[in-house]
Amino acid sequence: MSRQWNALGVSHRFIKQHLPKGGFAIDATAGNGGDTLMLCETVGQEGRVLAMDIQQQAVENTQKLLTETGWASVAQVVQDSHARMGQYAQPESADCVVFNFGWLPGGDHNIFTRKESSLEAIEQGLACLKPGGIMSLCVYYGRNNGYEERDAILAYVRGLDHRRYTVMVVDFANRINDPPIPVFIVKEG
Repeated sequence: MSRQWNALGVSHRFIKQHLPKGGFAIDATAGNGGDTLMLCETVGQEGRVLAMDIQQQAVENTQKLLTETGWASVAQVVQDSHARMGQYAQPESADCVVFNFGWLPGGDHNIFTRKESSLEAIEQGLACLKPGGIMSLCVYYGRNNGYEERDAILAYVRGLDHRRYTVMVVDFANRINDPPIPVFIVKEG
């Protein structure tokens, strides 16, 4: 499977097409820092990125990657729950909010996002988005975290007011097992 046609590749293309240079982006699930780095490269040196993760290993991995690649001055990396995003970003200040729900790649698969904090985090992220801003969610499911979070997230986004948000859910219809589900939300202006 080509990386450009997996959930992460599709998400990155969507973000790069809509996130402006000099913008403000939030990586709500920093993980190993891949999305944070992509966001930094997209907003450029004049932009800024907030990266969050609840796991110390993820914060350390992200900070290390940003330092090694010369982007540490653009990003603020904090160890905290994505459900507390509103304490780090003002309402309607972000051009883009990014989530990868599931577990830390290469980390302990017994530690994963949960529907309660994830739904709160999506709400916080929507409040932080500017009109015209975008949100990207990659929903990884199966294995230890099962399907409860996936079902709750999809029900939540499908219930968003169509006058305020456009929601697109990508279905990799012929992929076997549990392919990640990319979801894109545009906050209407």
